Amino acid sequence: MPHATAAWLVDNSALTFEQIAAFCGLHILEVQAIADDTAATKLTGRDPIRSGELTHEEIEKGQADPDYRLRMHKAPDPVTRTKGPRYTPVSKRQDKPDGIAWIIRNHPEVTDGAIGKLIGTTRTTIAAIRDRSHWNIANIQPKDPVTLGLTSQRELDAAVAKAQKAAGTERIDDGRLDTDRAALIEELRAERERHAREADAALIDAQRDEHGLAPGEIMPGIADPFRKAE
Repeated sequence: MPHATAAWLVDNSALTFEQIAAFCGLHILEVQAIADDTAATKLTGRDPIRSGELTHEEIEKGQADPDYRLRMHKAPDPVTRTKGPRYTPVSKRQDKPDGIAWIIRNHPEVTDGAIGKLIGTTRTTIAAIRDRSHWNIANIQPKDPVTLGLTSQRELDAAVAKAQKAAGTERIDDGRLDTDRAALIEELRAERERHAREADAALIDAQRDEHGLAPGEIMPGIADPFRKAE
C-alpha cells in the first residue's frame, strides 16, 4: 500500500519526492521511479484522503512548505484474516496428504473436521485418504505434520486431547512421534553431510593443476606425507 499511496500523491499533489518518501516510508529513489513510470509494474493510486490517513489541509501545508513533514491523520486499518481454511504456503501444499495420513494412522480418533482445521484441507481429501481411494495414495507416506510445518505442536496436541476426551480414551505415548522426528533429523543430517562432502570434492577438483594434482598431493588422491599442514 505505501507504493500505491505514493503513486496517488505523485499524480495528485505538488509535494516533493522527499515529503512523499518520508510519509510513505519509502526511499526517495522509489518515489522517483514511480513518478518516471520506471517501476516494475504500473501502480494504481490509493487515495490517502479517502482512507482517512491524510486531510486536504495537511497536504496543503506540505505543498506550501517543502520542509514540512506530513503527519498521518490515522493509521490504516489493519488487515484481519477472515475465517476460513488455514493458509498453507505453496511449497508445502504437496505435503498435506502425508500429514493427513500421519494423523489418521497415529490418532484415528481425531475427526475429519479437526484435521481439516489443522492442515487446511477438505473433508473430501481426508475421506479419500482414509478409505485409500485418493488418486495418489501409492505415493503418500505418513509424516508428522508438525515436522512438515503444516501445523504447530500445540495445535496438534490440543486437537488430539479434545478428540480423546470426546472418545473417553486416555492419551498413550507410543513413542512414534519421537521416532519419526529422529528419523527425519537423521535424514537431514546425512543429506547435509553429503552436500558438504560434494562441495569439498568440487573445490579440490577446481584446484587441480594440469597434471591432475590438487595442492598437497604427490599423486592424484595421495597426499604428500612430508607436507606440513597449513
